[in-house]
Amino acid sequence: MSEASEKVLGIKHLPLFPLSLVLIPNELLPLHIFEPRYRQMLKDVALGKNMFGVTLFEPSDALAEKPPVGSIGCVAEIREAQELPDGRSNILTIGVIRFRLLDYIDAGEPYLVGEVEFFEDEPQDQAILEPLAEEVFQLFERTALAAHKLSGQRGKTPEIPRTNPEQFSFLVTAAFNFENDLKYRLLATRSTIRRLEKLRKVLREAVVKMEESADIHKVAQSNGHSEKKIDL
Repeated sequence: MSEASEKVLGIKHLPLFPLSLVLIPNELLPLHIFEPRYRQMLKDVALGKNMFGVTLFEPSDALAEKPPVGSIGCVAEIREAQELPDGRSNILTIGVIRFRLLDYIDAGEPYLVGEVEFFEDEPQDQAILEPLAEEVFQLFERTALAAHKLSGQRGKTPEIPRTNPEQFSFLVTAAFNFENDLKYRLLATRSTIRRLEKLRKVLREAVVKMEESADIHKVAQSNGHSEKKIDL
């Protein structure tokens, strides 16, 4: 059993916080809590494991009042909380594990509560997974280095942690400002291989553009003097 699964062991009902965003496992999410119902939710979860579920809910959803049953979400664990004098709170959460919403529960609370089942990726063919993960790692590392150059090389060169392929696929997903639709599809898939294949495609397209931009930026910083010619 994974560490994430152990954290939610025994949980069947989960307070839900619908937001117009997609939370990914291990992604940090700061939130400002001001509505009375979610202030109450914070007090309630503090008595337990300090966790609630984040589900995607777009304001444009026609006539919908809440995320549909069957939706995929991510458990958010509160890591830091600062309560303000007027009762509002600033909190820092981190994604823990994905869940599927099975049904809504009438718990008598002002916020939504769902019956949920937690899941992680299915077993994968290691002969395909390992070289694919390494290829995506190399592409992501090149992208991070190009971004560092574009920033004027402020700070240290980014170090990309090597972790298991499933966690790494979520790290890459969280690093990009994807549209909700794509990010949700990456969250919902139970195949690390399919997720990494999609990320490989995105990174292949992004890295070339970013490296070219980084080279142009370097030339501009040196007043146009460079041994390398750049076609513009």
